[in-house]
Amino acid sequence: QVQLVESGGGLVQAGGSLRLSCAASGRTFSTYAMGWFRQAPGKEREFVAAISSSGFRTYYADSVKGRFTISRDNAKNTVYLQMNSLKPEDTAVYYCAARYYSTSNNPREWNYWGQGTQVTVSS
Repeated sequence: QVQLVESGGGLVQAGGSLRLSCAASGRTFSTYAMGWFRQAPGKEREFVAAISSSGFRTYYADSVKGRFTISRDNAKNTVYLQMNSLKPEDTAVYYCAARYYSTSNNPREWNYWGQGTQVTVSS
């Protein structure tokens, strides 16, 4: 069982930056792939970024590639999402997720979810 708690969301102007954090409970954090997803009002939850359990491999949605960076610190049981050059269309609730063994861009294939943190980008 893994419990995930996100933090770092907020209101930012377009072009600004935010850093999201996701703290995980449990002693097996390093065995899970970790991911970030987001959901805007009236839209389905969508993949943003993922990182392998070792941290050596990262994956990004085309819409955030070059602007967002996912990273993890297995010693701190924490995964991060650095978001730069934010756009109004990045506005959404951002969710952290954990998955056994490998990553996926399908939210239905992830095993554990945090409660979400709101990110609002004003124009």
